[in-house]
Order: sequence, then structure tokens, then C-alpha cells
Amino acid sequence: MDRRSVIKNAGIAGILAAGAAPAVHAQQANIRWRLASSFPKSLDTIHGAADTFARAVKAMSGGKFEISVHAAGEIMPAFGVVDGVQQGSIEMAHTAPYYFFGKDETFALGCAIPFGLNSRQMTAWMYEGNGLKLMREFYAKYNIINFPGGNTGAQMGGWFRKEIKSLADLKGLKFRIGGFGGKVLERLGVVPQNIPGGDIYPALEKGTIDSAEWIGPYDDLKLGFSKVAPFYYYPGFWEGGPQLDFFINDKAFNALSPEYKAIVEAAAAQAHSDMQAKYDARNPAALKQLVGSGTKLREFPKDVMAAAFKESMAFYEEISEKNPNWKKVYADYAKFRADSNLWFQFTEAKFDQFMQKQKL
Repeated sequence: MDRRSVIKNAGIAGILAAGAAPAVHAQQANIRWRLASSFPKSLDTIHGAADTFARAVKAMSGGKFEISVHAAGEIMPAFGVVDGVQQGSIEMAHTAPYYFFGKDETFALGCAIPFGLNSRQMTAWMYEGNGLKLMREFYAKYNIINFPGGNTGAQMGGWFRKEIKSLADLKGLKFRIGGFGGKVLERLGVVPQNIPGGDIYPALEKGTIDSAEWIGPYDDLKLGFSKVAPFYYYPGFWEGGPQLDFFINDKAFNALSPEYKAIVEAAAAQAHSDMQAKYDARNPAALKQLVGSGTKLREFPKDVMAAAFKESMAFYEEISEKNPNWKKVYADYAKFRADSNLWFQFTEAKFDQFMQKQKL
């Protein structure tokens, strides 16, 4: 072994032990990355997670590691970001993995599936269960390393021009629904439309679609859906806890120093928790404003929920029979879901049900 190398490494170890991190910062290279988002800038919560991430990376690296954030359509289409990361034309992206279920249904398990995990369960599966390990094994096929990059919490069921009184009212309905949920609703007679967030309003206004879901009150109010569709349904059973992800090209990530890798991981974790905090804080006031202006809140009929659940479970079994990627990940996901719900029914669910009936 080279004697000078030993002395050099020992010197760095001594500096770290002494707590002199700025000296190590000085040795890091200046790096510039581009991040392509699948969301428009107008949605400051969901698009904003990428901004939060980029600011944290810059701050923690002393300004040496900068990431420019580009909204959907600026450097590539909203649904082109996986190809961009896979091919290395961009270093990273921020997106909803279920947008890409057409490549492989397994993408949806990294985001949300109908009657899947809620947001806390999803985070637990990722960080303390096998979620991150299993999804990274899958994403490696696309030259991607992922980091959880936010969660919206349980979403609303969307905006409808006409009232949904029973399962029969879904037949032939042209419904904008993102990602995997459309495959289940299709089995109920719905005609799903996969349209990027920025294009939903004009499609709904022109009657190209009959209904649309996006996220929840805060974003939906910004997008103005209540002006063209009066009925607002809940819950969004296809998105009980959808996780956004930062997708990073594996070569770009592996070329980083250990310190920069740690910075990326820490910044992603900050953006992950920050997104849901914003939604949880901002949705209540937005819902009050929507209802005050005439929005008609409606719960999905019981026959819709029951039929959707039945079709979802059957669909997952069918996928498992033909897709080994899905089968491997879903088996672990399903067990975690069962155990989590067993626990939550005694704690969160009962506490929430009691509190929500009180006059606060």
C-alpha cells in the first residue's frame, strides 16, 4: 500500500474526529445537477418538494452541490422523466412512480395502489420494512436509485359533473385518474384518462372528460376544478398514502463522494416530511373555502367502495401470476399492510374516530 495514501487517509480521519467538517467541505468538488419534475410550478406543495430538496443540498454542501429544478415540460414532458434518468440525459427527477405502471406494474407499489398503505404505513414500510430494499432492487433495472420524496396523505376522490349515486353511475364515465388506480376503475366500467396535472382543468372545462381527481383541497382550489364540476367525492381509495420519489441515475449517484451521498439522503428525508406537513396544514382551510363557495361534498356509495375493493384484490392476484417483479414486492407489501392495519385499528383509527365526533 502507498505510504503517502495511508498518511493522507489518517489525516482526514483525524480531522473528522476533531469535528472540523468545513475542512472536508473544502475538498469536495463543485457539482451541478438538473432535476426534472413531473409537476407544474403552480403547485407549490408537490412541485415545491423538489425545491426544498435542492435548497437543502446546497446548504449542506456549503454551496458546492447545486441542483436546478425544472418544472414539467421545461426540459422534458411530465411522463418522460424515467426515460431521462434511465438514459442519463438528466441526473434526477421528482415524480409519482405510479405514472409509469405501463412499463411495469411494480412501479405503482413505490407510490400507491387502490386500498394500499396510508402515508405513515408507507413511510414505515420504506424505512423500517423491506420497501426501500425491494424497490431499489426493482429500480436498478432502470438504472435508478430512489429516495422517498414526499407524501400527500390520503387524497380526495375527485370532481364530478354529475352525482354518483351508485356503481351504475360510473359506467362509461371519462375520468382523469393518475397511474394505477385507473386500471381498477376500468374494471368497474370507467374510462380512465391519464392526463398531467397542468392539463386537467381545460379538459374538464371543455367536456373532454367527465370527472377528474388530483390531490386534495389545497391544490384543487388552486386549479379551479370547482368552477366546472360541483360534486367533490371522498375518499380517494386508490391513493390512501401516495409517495413521491426522487429518482437518481445510478452512475451519477455512485460518482458522488460519501459526504455528498449522505447529503442527498438527508435532503430527501427533509423534503419527504415537509411535503405532508404542508398538505396537512393547508388542506383544512382550503376545504372550508371550497364548501363555502358551493362545492358539494359527497362520500362514495358503499357499493362503489365494495366493488372497487373486490376488483382490486382480484387484479393484484392476476398481476402476481404474470409479473414476477410485482409478485416479489407485493407479497411483502401485502403482509406489511395486514400487520399495520391490525395495529392501527386499535390505536389511530379509534382515536381519530372519537376525536372527529367531538365538538372542538
